Amino acid sequence: MNFLDLFWHVADFAAPALLLGVISATAAKWLWRSALRSTPWLHLGSSAAAASLLACVAGLVITGRDGKMVTYAAMVLACAASLWWRLRGR
Repeated sequence: MNFLDLFWHVADFAAPALLLGVISATAAKWLWRSALRSTPWLHLGSSAAAASLLACVAGLVITGRDGKMVTYAAMVLACAASLWWRLRGR
């Protein structure tokens, strides 16, 4: 495997977590406008994406495979918990 193949392999692994973080942060800023007014979108998106990526890596370690439905469910729960934690802190 060359460097370009490795890059695309890692990018494909991380893409669902990053996309989930971006979409959920955008939705949170739109739904809870007043509560999240002082929180920058980048902070919400980065924490949600990091929590989702951590859940994705944990799912890979625990199940031994990428793309299991339980891993995706854990990603959604981790993303929601991250956004809830940010909302609760305000």
